[in-house]
Amino acid sequence: MSEKFSDEPKRLAETIVPLFDHQAGEFVPVSSSNGDRVELTAGADAQDDCAVFRLVGSHDLVVGSDYVRGPKFRLYEMGHLDEYDLGYYLVAANLSDIAAMGAKPIGLLSVVRYPPDMDDALFGFVMKGIRDACAVFGCLNVGGDIGGAERLILSASALGVCPAGGALLRSGAKPGDVVCLTAPTGPAGAAMAYLRAGSTDPAIESVLPSLLASWKRPMARVDEGLVLGASGAVTSCQDTSDGLKATLESIAELSGVGIVVDEKAVPVPEAVAAVGAHVGADPLGLVMGDSVDFELVFTIPRSRVDELAESVDFHRIGAVTADRGVVLARPDGSRTTLPGKAWRHQSGDRRA
Repeated sequence: MSEKFSDEPKRLAETIVPLFDHQAGEFVPVSSSNGDRVELTAGADAQDDCAVFRLVGSHDLVVGSDYVRGPKFRLYEMGHLDEYDLGYYLVAANLSDIAAMGAKPIGLLSVVRYPPDMDDALFGFVMKGIRDACAVFGCLNVGGDIGGAERLILSASALGVCPAGGALLRSGAKPGDVVCLTAPTGPAGAAMAYLRAGSTDPAIESVLPSLLASWKRPMARVDEGLVLGASGAVTSCQDTSDGLKATLESIAELSGVGIVVDEKAVPVPEAVAAVGAHVGADPLGLVMGDSVDFELVFTIPRSRVDELAESVDFHRIGAVTADRGVVLARPDGSRTTLPGKAWRHQSGDRRA
């Protein structure tokens, strides 16, 4: 069967329209008891230049944008990710930022630029990954841009809404707050560490699919973010896409506080510990370091923790202090800096 290379108008007509048709009927209006309401009046199915939302009442519009590396993902180059996975990852990365603000996603605008040698099937594979991830997270891909480029380029902007003044920020942590984490971090970083090492271990091979799931089917904590935002108790929040260590340091710096992390309370998945032993790395460093997990770190007054625990699962990993700095409290009573390498955006970095 010969490969098919259509031009942009034909790919729009034959791939985009069938995948994203009927959005006017698929969008579930966002409404509240006080009459506030958000409706989609023109989505991708309308084929206009822009999507149109009608906002009735008082809302804050939350907007975020993220670019992903496309074929420059190291795991893609190694054959562990495909084009569908890249499209899926693009959605999760963008919606994770919306989740961290405690907002309800209402739409995604995707930019997919493709090289001359990408045939229609592979292009459709990318778009299906985007569509399916949007479906999982309850958010429609309402528009964007497609066209040619020197290589596959993937970027998106996510839109969300929350009650006026209700967005969760990184800067509100208060001394005495409890520091919480939605679920363990480290699987994404452990997958990279293991595959980069180049030596196999039968026990790790058996759990490698679960580690790779952090890359292939990353989970944006949209539902958890909505619960945190609606609680009225959370004082700060950020996702861990730059690693747990970088997230804790960011919240502390922007809030003008310190954080003491209890080593005994930080969850270390068995698979992550196994990789650490295999590659000679501190498992806690893998958990804390530049692992691209999309969990949420948040702070909450101690008096509200048990109440919130009735609505969402999380781990209590530390406390906010008045003394500046982020430290790890060891079981022997000593305090050290957090292990692991905090992610810093640098030109030419190839962590993924």
